[in-house]
Amino acid sequence: MPQYRAMTRFRGIDVVTEAGPRSGEKYRTPEGFTAIRNGVKARPGAVVPGRGGKPSWLRARVPGGGRYADLKGVVREHHLATVCEESLCPNIGECWGSGTATLMLMGKVCTRACRFCAVDTGNPRGWLDPEEPAHAARTVELMGLGYVVLTSVDRDDLADGGAAHYAACIEAIRARNPGTAVEALTPDFSGDAAAVRCVVAADLAVFAHNLETVRRLTPAVRDPRAHYAQSLAVLGLARAARDDILVKSSLMLGLGETADEVHEALRDLRGCGVDIVTLGQYLRPTPHHLPVVEYVTPERFAAYREAGLALGFTEVVAGPLVRSSYRAERALDRNNVGL
Repeated sequence: MPQYRAMTRFRGIDVVTEAGPRSGEKYRTPEGFTAIRNGVKARPGAVVPGRGGKPSWLRARVPGGGRYADLKGVVREHHLATVCEESLCPNIGECWGSGTATLMLMGKVCTRACRFCAVDTGNPRGWLDPEEPAHAARTVELMGLGYVVLTSVDRDDLADGGAAHYAACIEAIRARNPGTAVEALTPDFSGDAAAVRCVVAADLAVFAHNLETVRRLTPAVRDPRAHYAQSLAVLGLARAARDDILVKSSLMLGLGETADEVHEALRDLRGCGVDIVTLGQYLRPTPHHLPVVEYVTPERFAAYREAGLALGFTEVVAGPLVRSSYRAERALDRNNVGL
């Protein structure tokens, strides 16, 4: 497997340093298994998108500031992955700068290869960090978070998809931080009802699972093991298991869906008991991923939000740069999280 080296200057001297794999290339993780950087294999002749062409409303602030640096230091110190970094989220500066972060559990390597996602893919072969629940709880304490979102890679290599580990992390956080509300943004656990109930039984405030796209586009956008009906079933299981929590989901727009298909997806989500839905613009993370078909205007996002509220959702957070965890603690303010 190829090794990469880079040249840098230190005090006027050329120094050879280790460099990471290129996007789309296979590498070996520190835990000893192989993975593909950014989740999708490199395609010969892939065209790198130009910097121009994006509309003005898709400008995000460059990450920076004292609070952002502090949170980054805490995440590094406790060896935690964040979905903010792994998914190349455009809101990382705003969210981290305001003291909000999403922790990604069960490592940085996903067993699936969705064609929109920049998380590395591979087979962790059952590897889990037994110290992660304690590390997550301590990190939340150091950050001083009143609300934390826990998400994860898909772990089809585990019998329960990692549900018990998820629940252990939630319980550890709540035990050490009783004033912190926890949102669990989970994979589909292959539709395993027992796994869904295991997570929902933990001490959480919000259960979330993303539908991602409309019914017609699901096979082209998501991994073959992910299904539109299966995701709806997972959300319905969570709602049936507990009526004292909020259930949440998310859709990416700009992949070629029609307005009628978006409205259908909203009706399907509301029909299985979802309380909150977020809508955001799909942005192509690398040249090897699906291209953007359309940049949806802020006005259309606003119209979708009104349509969702009319269906009875508690809140519909909609905007070009919205992601499923964007300012999650403000979702109940009923003001489109201040957009």
